[in-house]
Amino acid sequence: MTRIDPHTWIGGYPWRHLPSSDANSLLVALEREGLVGAWVGHLPSAWWRDPALGNRDLVALLAPHRERLTPAPCVRPGWPRWRDEIARAVDVGAAAVRAYPAIVQLGPEDPDWIALGDEVARAGLALILTQRFEDLRQRHPLDTAGDLAPAHVRAIARATGAHLIVGSASRAMIEEVHWGLTAAEQSRVWYDTAWLWGPPEDELAHLMRTVGPSRLLAGSGWPLRLPEQLHAARDLLPDDVKSLVFAEAESVREAARAHRQ
Repeated sequence: MTRIDPHTWIGGYPWRHLPSSDANSLLVALEREGLVGAWVGHLPSAWWRDPALGNRDLVALLAPHRERLTPAPCVRPGWPRWRDEIARAVDVGAAAVRAYPAIVQLGPEDPDWIALGDEVARAGLALILTQRFEDLRQRHPLDTAGDLAPAHVRAIARATGAHLIVGSASRAMIEEVHWGLTAAEQSRVWYDTAWLWGPPEDELAHLMRTVGPSRLLAGSGWPLRLPEQLHAARDLLPDDVKSLVFAEAESVREAARAHRQ
Protein backbone atom coordinates (compact mmCIF):
# COMPACT_ATOMS: atom_id res chain seq x y z
CA MET A 1 0.00 0.00 0.00
CA THR A 2 2.79 2.41 0.83
CA ARG A 3 6.52 2.29 1.31
CA ILE A 4 7.40 5.34 3.41
CA ASP A 5 5.45 6.86 6.30
CA PRO A 6 5.90 10.65 5.99
CA HIS A 7 4.36 11.58 9.35
CA THR A 8 6.20 10.19 12.40
CA TRP A 9 8.14 11.53 15.37
CA ILE A 10 10.58 10.38 18.02
CA GLY A 11 11.01 11.85 21.48
CA GLY A 12 8.85 12.72 24.45
CA TYR A 13 5.45 14.37 24.61
CA PRO A 14 4.82 17.07 27.24
CA TRP A 15 1.24 16.05 28.03
CA ARG A 16 1.51 12.32 28.67
CA HIS A 17 3.91 9.41 28.73
CA LEU A 18 4.68 7.68 25.45
CA PRO A 19 5.91 4.13 26.10
CA SER A 20 7.75 3.62 22.78
CA SER A 21 8.91 6.82 21.14
CA ASP A 22 12.53 6.05 20.17
CA ALA A 23 14.04 5.26 16.78
CA ASN A 24 14.37 1.52 17.46
CA SER A 25 10.70 1.23 18.39
CA LEU A 26 9.75 3.10 15.22
CA LEU A 27 11.78 0.66 13.15
CA VAL A 28 10.00 -2.27 14.80
CA ALA A 29 6.64 -0.68 13.97
CA LEU A 30 7.65 -0.08 10.36
CA GLU A 31 8.88 -3.65 10.00
CA ARG A 32 5.64 -5.02 11.45
CA GLU A 33 3.60 -3.05 8.90
CA GLY A 34 5.85 -3.83 5.95
CA LEU A 35 7.09 -0.25 5.48
CA VAL A 36 10.63 0.45 4.33
CA GLY A 37 11.14 3.85 5.96
CA ALA A 38 9.75 7.01 7.50
CA TRP A 39 10.23 10.77 7.64
CA VAL A 40 10.82 11.54 11.29
CA GLY A 41 10.38 14.71 13.35
CA HIS A 42 11.56 15.51 16.89
CA LEU A 43 8.34 15.71 18.89
CA PRO A 44 9.55 17.85 21.84
CA SER A 45 10.84 20.54 19.47
CA ALA A 46 7.28 21.49 18.56
CA TRP A 47 7.01 23.29 21.93
CA TRP A 48 10.55 24.69 22.19
CA ARG A 49 11.16 28.37 21.51
CA ASP A 50 14.26 27.49 19.53
CA PRO A 51 14.09 24.04 17.89
CA ALA A 52 17.70 24.13 16.66
CA LEU A 53 19.10 21.91 19.42
CA GLY A 54 16.23 19.49 18.97
CA ASN A 55 17.14 19.25 15.30
CA ARG A 56 20.72 18.38 16.25
CA ASP A 57 19.42 15.67 18.59
CA LEU A 58 17.15 14.34 15.86
CA VAL A 59 19.97 13.99 13.34
CA ALA A 60 22.22 12.30 15.92
CA LEU A 61 19.51 9.85 17.04
CA LEU A 62 18.68 8.87 13.47
CA ALA A 63 22.31 8.60 12.33
CA PRO A 64 22.56 4.80 12.91
CA HIS A 65 19.36 4.26 10.92
CA ARG A 66 19.64 6.72 8.04
CA GLU A 67 19.07 4.06 5.40
CA ARG A 68 15.47 3.89 6.65
CA LEU A 69 14.75 6.97 8.77
CA THR A 70 15.00 10.44 7.23
CA PRO A 71 15.00 13.53 9.50
CA ALA A 72 12.27 16.15 9.14
CA PRO A 73 13.66 19.03 11.26
CA CYS A 74 11.53 21.70 12.89
CA VAL A 75 11.62 25.35 11.79
CA ARG A 76 10.19 28.31 13.69
CA PRO A 77 9.88 31.20 11.23
CA GLY A 78 10.66 34.59 12.71
CA TRP A 79 13.09 33.17 15.27
CA PRO A 80 16.68 34.42 14.89
CA ARG A 81 18.56 32.53 12.16
CA TRP A 82 15.61 30.30 11.37
CA ARG A 83 16.69 30.09 7.75
CA ASP A 84 19.86 28.34 8.91
CA GLU A 85 17.74 25.38 9.98
CA ILE A 86 16.42 24.99 6.44
CA ALA A 87 19.96 25.08 5.07
CA ARG A 88 21.02 22.45 7.62
CA ALA A 89 18.04 20.31 6.68
CA VAL A 90 19.25 20.29 3.08
CA ASP A 91 22.78 19.44 4.24
CA VAL A 92 21.63 16.39 6.21
CA GLY A 93 19.53 15.06 3.35
CA ALA A 94 16.09 15.87 4.74
CA ALA A 95 13.09 15.47 2.47
CA ALA A 96 10.96 17.92 4.45
CA VAL A 97 10.86 20.29 7.39
CA ARG A 98 8.10 20.74 9.97
CA ALA A 99 6.44 23.88 11.32
CA TYR A 100 3.77 24.44 13.97
CA PRO A 101 2.22 27.90 13.48
CA ALA A 102 -0.65 27.30 15.93
CA ILE A 103 1.75 26.55 18.78
CA VAL A 104 3.89 29.66 18.20
CA GLN A 105 0.78 31.77 17.49
CA LEU A 106 1.75 32.72 13.97
CA GLY A 107 -1.19 33.98 11.92
CA PRO A 108 -1.90 32.81 8.36
CA GLU A 109 -1.11 36.23 6.89
CA ASP A 110 2.02 36.79 8.98
CA PRO A 111 4.97 37.78 6.73
CA ASP A 112 7.19 35.23 8.49
CA TRP A 113 4.74 32.48 7.60
CA ILE A 114 4.81 33.41 3.93
CA ALA A 115 8.60 33.78 4.07
CA LEU A 116 8.82 30.20 5.35
CA GLY A 117 6.93 28.92 2.32
CA ASP A 118 9.21 30.83 -0.04
CA GLU A 119 12.33 29.57 1.71
CA VAL A 120 11.18 25.95 1.72
CA ALA A 121 10.30 26.16 -1.98
CA ARG A 122 13.72 27.59 -2.79
CA ALA A 123 15.37 24.74 -0.89
CA GLY A 124 13.39 22.07 -2.74
CA LEU A 125 11.92 20.64 0.47
CA ALA A 126 8.36 19.75 1.44
CA LEU A 127 6.75 21.45 4.44
CA ILE A 128 4.89 19.21 6.91
CA LEU A 129 2.14 20.81 8.99
CA THR A 130 0.20 19.08 11.76
CA GLN A 131 -3.45 19.90 12.29
CA ARG A 132 -3.53 18.36 15.77
CA PHE A 133 -1.65 15.96 18.01
CA GLU A 134 -4.62 14.65 19.98
CA ASP A 135 -8.39 14.83 19.93
CA LEU A 136 -9.76 17.82 21.85
CA ARG A 137 -11.29 15.47 24.43
CA GLN A 138 -7.87 14.01 25.29
CA ARG A 139 -5.94 17.24 25.74
CA HIS A 140 -4.30 18.36 28.93
CA PRO A 141 -5.72 21.58 30.43
CA LEU A 142 -2.35 23.28 29.90
CA ASP A 143 -2.36 22.40 26.20
CA THR A 144 -3.87 25.68 25.03
CA ALA A 145 -2.69 25.72 21.39
CA GLY A 146 -5.54 25.32 18.97
CA ASP A 147 -5.66 23.16 15.86
CA LEU A 148 -3.95 24.27 12.69
CA ALA A 149 -6.45 26.39 10.77
CA PRO A 150 -7.28 25.75 7.10
CA ALA A 151 -6.45 29.42 6.53
CA HIS A 152 -2.78 28.71 7.32
CA VAL A 153 -2.59 26.08 4.60
CA ARG A 154 -4.49 28.10 2.02
CA ALA A 155 -2.43 31.24 2.65
CA ILE A 156 0.92 29.56 2.16
CA ALA A 157 -0.31 27.53 -0.83
CA ARG A 158 -1.61 30.66 -2.55
CA ALA A 159 1.32 32.95 -1.81
CA THR A 160 4.27 30.58 -2.29
CA GLY A 161 5.41 27.64 -4.36
CA ALA A 162 5.81 25.38 -1.33
CA HIS A 163 4.80 21.71 -1.47
CA LEU A 164 2.77 20.94 1.66
CA ILE A 165 1.81 17.84 3.63
CA VAL A 166 -0.96 18.32 6.20
CA GLY A 167 -0.62 15.64 8.86
CA SER A 168 -3.45 14.35 11.06
CA ALA A 169 -5.93 16.22 8.89
CA SER A 170 -9.66 15.84 9.41
CA ARG A 171 -12.15 15.46 6.57
CA ALA A 172 -13.39 18.99 7.26
CA MET A 173 -9.85 20.42 7.09
CA ILE A 174 -9.10 18.62 3.83
CA GLU A 175 -12.28 19.74 2.12
CA GLU A 176 -12.01 23.34 3.31
CA VAL A 177 -8.43 23.61 2.07
CA HIS A 178 -8.73 21.62 -1.15
CA TRP A 179 -11.89 23.25 -2.50
CA GLY A 180 -10.58 26.70 -1.58
CA LEU A 181 -7.55 26.41 -3.87
CA THR A 182 -7.03 26.55 -7.61
CA ALA A 183 -6.13 23.36 -9.46
CA ALA A 184 -2.47 24.39 -9.59
CA GLU A 185 -2.43 25.08 -5.86
CA GLN A 186 -4.23 21.83 -5.09
CA SER A 187 -1.47 19.92 -6.89
CA ARG A 188 1.06 21.08 -4.27
CA VAL A 189 -0.90 19.97 -1.18
CA TRP A 190 -1.19 16.43 0.22
CA TYR A 191 -2.98 15.10 3.32
CA ASP A 192 -2.13 12.08 5.42
CA THR A 193 -4.83 9.57 6.33
CA ALA A 194 -4.11 9.07 10.04
CA TRP A 195 -7.28 10.85 11.23
CA LEU A 196 -9.69 9.76 8.49
CA TRP A 197 -12.30 7.30 9.68
CA GLY A 198 -13.62 4.23 7.94
CA PRO A 199 -17.08 2.76 8.55
CA PRO A 200 -19.62 3.95 9.45
CA GLU A 201 -18.52 7.51 8.59
CA ASP A 202 -16.51 6.35 5.55
CA GLU A 203 -14.52 9.60 5.49
CA LEU A 204 -11.56 8.00 3.73
CA ALA A 205 -13.69 6.46 0.99
CA HIS A 206 -15.56 9.73 0.47
CA LEU A 207 -12.34 11.70 0.05
CA MET A 208 -10.88 9.12 -2.31
CA ARG A 209 -13.93 9.60 -4.54
CA THR A 210 -13.94 13.41 -4.37
CA VAL A 211 -10.50 14.87 -3.60
CA GLY A 212 -8.83 11.79 -5.11
CA PRO A 213 -6.21 9.30 -3.88
CA SER A 214 -3.40 11.29 -5.53
CA ARG A 215 -3.81 13.91 -2.78
CA LEU A 216 -3.69 11.37 0.06
CA LEU A 217 -0.65 9.92 1.79
CA ALA A 218 -0.69 6.93 4.13
CA GLY A 219 0.82 8.53 7.23
CA SER A 220 0.44 7.23 10.77
CA GLY A 221 1.28 10.02 13.24
CA TRP A 222 3.35 7.48 15.24
CA PRO A 223 3.91 7.33 18.25
CA LEU A 224 0.74 9.32 19.04
CA ARG A 225 -1.24 6.94 16.84
CA LEU A 226 -0.76 3.33 15.80
CA PRO A 227 0.64 2.47 12.35
CA GLU A 228 -1.70 -0.52 12.19
CA GLN A 229 -4.48 1.86 11.25
CA LEU A 230 -2.87 2.34 7.81
CA HIS A 231 -3.79 -1.18 6.73
CA ALA A 232 -6.97 -1.40 8.78
CA ALA A 233 -8.40 1.66 7.05
CA ARG A 234 -7.50 0.27 3.64
CA ASP A 235 -8.99 -3.15 4.40
CA LEU A 236 -12.31 -1.55 5.35
CA LEU A 237 -12.67 0.48 2.15
CA PRO A 238 -15.64 -0.26 -0.14
CA ASP A 239 -14.82 -2.29 -3.23
CA ASP A 240 -15.18 0.64 -5.65
CA VAL A 241 -12.18 2.49 -4.13
CA LYS A 242 -10.16 -0.34 -2.59
CA SER A 243 -7.96 -0.72 -5.68
CA LEU A 244 -7.12 3.00 -5.91
CA VAL A 245 -3.54 3.93 -5.07
CA PHE A 246 -2.49 6.62 -2.61
CA ALA A 247 0.33 9.04 -3.37
CA GLU A 248 3.83 8.11 -2.19
CA ALA A 249 6.00 10.28 0.03
CA GLU A 250 8.85 10.00 -2.45
CA SER A 251 6.67 11.52 -5.16
CA VAL A 252 6.19 14.57 -2.92
CA ARG A 253 9.93 14.79 -2.41
CA GLU A 254 10.57 14.58 -6.15
CA ALA A 255 7.94 17.23 -6.90
CA ALA A 256 9.47 19.64 -4.38
CA ARG A 257 12.94 19.11 -5.80
CA ALA A 258 11.74 19.51 -9.38
CA HIS A 259 10.19 22.89 -8.55
CA ARG A 260 13.12 24.19 -6.51
CA GLN A 261 13.08 27.95 -6.89
